[in-house]
Amino acid sequence: MAIDPGLRRLALRTLLAAFPGTEAPEWAAALLAEGLAGHTLFGTNIADPAQVGRLTAELRTVRRDALIAIDEEGGDVTRMAHRVGSPYPGNAALGTVDDPQLTRSIYAAIGTDLAEAGITLDLAPTVDVNTADDNPVIGTRSFGADPSLVARHTDAAIEGLQSTGVAACAKHFPGHGATTADSHLELPTVDAELDVLRDRDLPPFAAAVAAGTQAIMTAHIRVPALTGAGPATFSHAALTDLLRGEYGFRGAVITDALEMKGAAQAAGGIGEAAVLALAAGADLLCIGARVSLELVELVAAEIVTGLSDGRLTLNRLENAAERTAALTAWTQRPVTPLRHDAGLGYTAARRAVRVEGSLVDFADPLVVQLQSGHSIAEGRVPWGLRPHLNGTEQVSVVAAETNAETLVEQAGSRPIVVVGRHTHRAQASRALIETLAARHNVAVVEMGWPASWRPIGARAFITTYGASHASGRAAAEALGLTATH
Repeated sequence: MAIDPGLRRLALRTLLAAFPGTEAPEWAAALLAEGLAGHTLFGTNIADPAQVGRLTAELRTVRRDALIAIDEEGGDVTRMAHRVGSPYPGNAALGTVDDPQLTRSIYAAIGTDLAEAGITLDLAPTVDVNTADDNPVIGTRSFGADPSLVARHTDAAIEGLQSTGVAACAKHFPGHGATTADSHLELPTVDAELDVLRDRDLPPFAAAVAAGTQAIMTAHIRVPALTGAGPATFSHAALTDLLRGEYGFRGAVITDALEMKGAAQAAGGIGEAAVLALAAGADLLCIGARVSLELVELVAAEIVTGLSDGRLTLNRLENAAERTAALTAWTQRPVTPLRHDAGLGYTAARRAVRVEGSLVDFADPLVVQLQSGHSIAEGRVPWGLRPHLNGTEQVSVVAAETNAETLVEQAGSRPIVVVGRHTHRAQASRALIETLAARHNVAVVEMGWPASWRPIGARAFITTYGASHASGRAAAEALGLTATH
């Protein structure tokens, strides 16, 4: 059945779509001409900054004010540098240094890079307070585990990013840091009272509102005391009563990707999730990364159907479109970003490195990188020391399939440096390192979210607080393994 063209266009004004490839297909451009709010770029859309600039310029020939969004957090989550790793350390490293001016400068540099590539909305910073050491989706994306520290760096990050004319989007409201499940894969539950959220999770969002963030992203998490049985993305109590009423946010509420199981599965489909999110108070809906013309039309049609069957009011949809239009207008202001030192991110990463123990006698080691998985948010981004090593031998192993004696024999008289991410989480990784350390000169480089675990017998433990290209170089320099050291 054909839908009302005026209502379809209104629905499109609340949607952020996406498309595959480094060139925009005809349908992606046609939707912009018909009112679509914009597109989100992912790693599959990006070859290099010059190509991104051409792509965004092409999209703007269709509509000058189209929103072009990206998840560019620095650190472990990068789209612009997904082929090699980010030249900027992530939030955990910045929180460890705890210099808000440095955080402001790093985010201004990220914003300048994005502005030069024609991107107007950065789905960052992550302002979740990472209180769960084994959080599978936040971790090093967080500034830290202390609410006040995260709040002051939230302020600095938003100020730095938005000084370049790129809109910030603080995420993931009301806080994804206490979860031990990934909302890409399921609906996590945070079983905490609202007073706990106010003290532990919400201070950074209050700081984001005070800093003038143009957008805040919802979390597909369930907080029974606030959201009931569904996720915050579908909760009027969370998005309207709490975020707008209590915290006074007047910008655009953006959903996390509706294709994520924490939303789509909870609603019974992406279209249904879109209606529930709008009704709760969301303004701009991220459909996801795997988007087609058919999916956009399905979502738009479901929104229009929601108007006719009472799940959504016309006033709420118009209000969402107006807030999205205000966000778009903000990004059209003339701003000239300041140039930044190309080595800024590497300098910052060096400041974050922490060394426990002694690095004496670690010249010419055998570097052993423990293979690890990645979250969907991170994607398959290269990490480790290999790009920075000055002729040093490196092997990549699966801890559970590796014999310590074989590595000791391969190292011979050389020391061993073991490089890993979230090493403490896997019993096989801990056992391999401690077996090596019992019979050999071993140092460990931890490039994930650190824990209290330290391997018995290891001579040194290096923590980088992230696995970006910048942090990898910083670790290699600390070990004296780079030509530039």
